[in-house]
Amino acid sequence: MIKRLIIAVILLGVIGGGIVGFNLFRSKMIADFFANMPVAPVTVSVTEAQSQRWQPGLDAIGTARAAQGVDLAVEAVGIVREVAFAANDRVEKGQVLLQIDDRTERADLAAAQAALELAETALTRVRELRERGVSATTTLDQAEAEAVSARATVAKLNAVLETKRLTAPFSGVIGIPQVEPGQFVTPGTVYATLQDRDRMRVDFTLTEQQVGLVSAGQPVTVVSEVGDLVLTGKVAGIEPKIDPNSRLVTIRADVENAEDRLTPGQFLRVTVALPAEDGVIALPQTVVSSTLYGDSVYVVRAGDTADAPEKVEQVFVHLGRRSGALVEIVEGVQPGDRVVNAGQNKLSPGAAVVIDNTVSPDTANGN
Repeated sequence: MIKRLIIAVILLGVIGGGIVGFNLFRSKMIADFFANMPVAPVTVSVTEAQSQRWQPGLDAIGTARAAQGVDLAVEAVGIVREVAFAANDRVEKGQVLLQIDDRTERADLAAAQAALELAETALTRVRELRERGVSATTTLDQAEAEAVSARATVAKLNAVLETKRLTAPFSGVIGIPQVEPGQFVTPGTVYATLQDRDRMRVDFTLTEQQVGLVSAGQPVTVVSEVGDLVLTGKVAGIEPKIDPNSRLVTIRADVENAEDRLTPGQFLRVTVALPAEDGVIALPQTVVSSTLYGDSVYVVRAGDTADAPEKVEQVFVHLGRRSGALVEIVEGVQPGDRVVNAGQNKLSPGAAVVIDNTVSPDTANGN
């Protein structure tokens, strides 16, 4: 009985060992198969590095402003009798916009004009008598003083009437009326905004280090946030002081408002063009991979033999300025290097590649 049990245990051990040995052998063979299996080359597209003419620029965020733009305010207290404009009307300089009740002032003006006529008549009579020698000098002086006072009263009332008859200070587009007929208004009440949008200004800021590169007359390009509007202009003025809080300097550019598409207060991206430079290596920003170790690109190198596939080498680079979709490569890439611009996420140093520029981002965009 014991002998049979021992034989059964031995057979069970042999069978179990055989199964374990077979599984280990199979795993080793599978690992060897995949380890020795050739890796298929990765398809990538490349950009050839070349020295080119570089147009550097200073990028900033700007705000559009009208060449002339004001919030129109009431100058005198009273009741609004007439609003003589509608929202978005084109108004001309001197056009009446708002009329405030001026009946009391007109009545006072009529009385003052009557008093002026009487003073002028009295002055003429006194002068005639003085020429005849029948009037005292003091009487003539008094008559002249009364005439001057009457003229001043008329002028004062005319000025008061002008403050109640509000006109456009310049031509432009007027905004939404902020007052209604019958409304009581006081000095300082804003009744509309007036903007001359034929010519626009763009205000933006640069750092104190950048502002030294800017001077009046330099070309400026402004682009709307969605990129549907591109306008050009020139630097018109530079603030002569640096803001002590932000350390920024305000700069103003004049821009022609083509087709009246630029709106005061609009957010804009501004680029100040700097003098062009030759011999700069610039590549699409898509070629650069950024990690904690630095910025790098993959450069395609020839294979070890004529029949061997091309391989990629990871090269760390020093980046410079950026302009649009391009970035300046200061160090790490030489003219003629073929730099991978698509497919980097599939690569590792030394990986075999096949170049197919039909998958290039530029080709896909139709450029």
